Amino acid sequence: MKNYYLAIDIGASSGRHILGHLEGGRLIAEEIYRFSNGPETRTDASGRHLVWNADRLFGEILAGLKKAGEAGKIPLSVGVDTWGVDYVLLDKDDLPIGGVYCYRDGRTKDAIPAVHERLSYAELYSRTGIQHQPFNTVYQLFDDVQSGRMRGAKSFLMLPDYFHFRLTGKKRREYTDATTTGMVNARTHVWDEDILDALGYDRSLFGELSQPGTETGAFSEEVASALGYRSKVVLPATHDTASAVLAAPLRGRTPYISSGTWSLLGVERGSADTSEKARLLDYSNEGSVDGNFRLQKNIMGLWMIQQVRHELGDKYGFAELAEMARQNGIADAVDVNDQRFLAPASMTDAIATAVGRPLSVGERAYCFFNSLAKSYAESLAALEALTGERYDTLNIIGGGSKNEFLNELTAKYTGKKIVAGPAEGTALGNILMQMAGAGEISSVAEGREIIRNSFDIREL
Repeated sequence: MKNYYLAIDIGASSGRHILGHLEGGRLIAEEIYRFSNGPETRTDASGRHLVWNADRLFGEILAGLKKAGEAGKIPLSVGVDTWGVDYVLLDKDDLPIGGVYCYRDGRTKDAIPAVHERLSYAELYSRTGIQHQPFNTVYQLFDDVQSGRMRGAKSFLMLPDYFHFRLTGKKRREYTDATTTGMVNARTHVWDEDILDALGYDRSLFGELSQPGTETGAFSEEVASALGYRSKVVLPATHDTASAVLAAPLRGRTPYISSGTWSLLGVERGSADTSEKARLLDYSNEGSVDGNFRLQKNIMGLWMIQQVRHELGDKYGFAELAEMARQNGIADAVDVNDQRFLAPASMTDAIATAVGRPLSVGERAYCFFNSLAKSYAESLAALEALTGERYDTLNIIGGGSKNEFLNELTAKYTGKKIVAGPAEGTALGNILMQMAGAGEISSVAEGREIIRNSFDIREL
């Protein structure tokens, strides 16, 4: 009898339900449902905000679960992963307070200096090892304090934890996603109570952290009745990058790029590097399984070309834009990590302003891909300087690994051998942790060998 595992992988621009099972030592993966995602605009007394429609997303989760039932492939377990840092505050009746803000909202402008008056960034980094980003949860929560949204809050759940709660009625706080908050101590692997106390965050909101592979519980009666079957939730690494890297066919200390809306470049390490050098090089230490860390840097990723494509009415496919870029090389380049590209009203105008002139569609695409590859090379050189190691291979995983032009540029600027794939790394890593929780595989290393033998992995 086949054991099916269902990964619900929700990214900032789309989500998908991927069923997986082992057959003859190979992992067979099947997409059964896909849906679009994106922040919505909400205007209230405090102004215009970007928010996630969590109710719609939960409806999509249920719709994909129904597809599994209709196909007669009832999953043994289910797990949800999403991007990091965003969360839900629940009141005494377990209802969300004020919705779910999107990390691109920009509401932390005043909160950041207020936090640093109580705890400097250097102090925060020495405790958590988390790279400064204006959207880090530690800053978002202080805006909640300042706005009064924190009043009445009784629980804090990261977004995938909230979806697991709605599926089971059980609250679990998964470790890898919790580390993205900038509030988990890198040495103790638990919430840093000194940070919580200094910022006035009620400790009781947060709860004990659970490791990937932990069983949360079975579907609630309400969910089981709606679906017509009952499965259980087993925690994957709920931060999508953590799941993606678990599926990377890495051998030894091979650096990776998890390439999607964001690009995350890093290497796995047995302990966090919270040194001043790591802080100044802007590297982050995010939690993985077995007490390990991903020493990595956030890079803007494919967000810019996604927005350019949307502004063109989605008339071009990504492969078409890459081919147009190949044919329109220009000298202009931009800093893809410039905050002007985080959430501009027009990405087309933001790029034109940065280079000082309007660009054709092909030139715009080339400018982006070329600039992104250069950023990869600069970040990889900084990683080598930080670790004191020299790497000869770079593994690119995620949807961006299918972009051959970007892969070629990355090989050119880094001088490394490029191993590209798997494309659905996040969902596959999600499935591997569920399998580990069920005892069907014994380790991440075993899972990676299964991935290597099951999917198209290309080398440049």
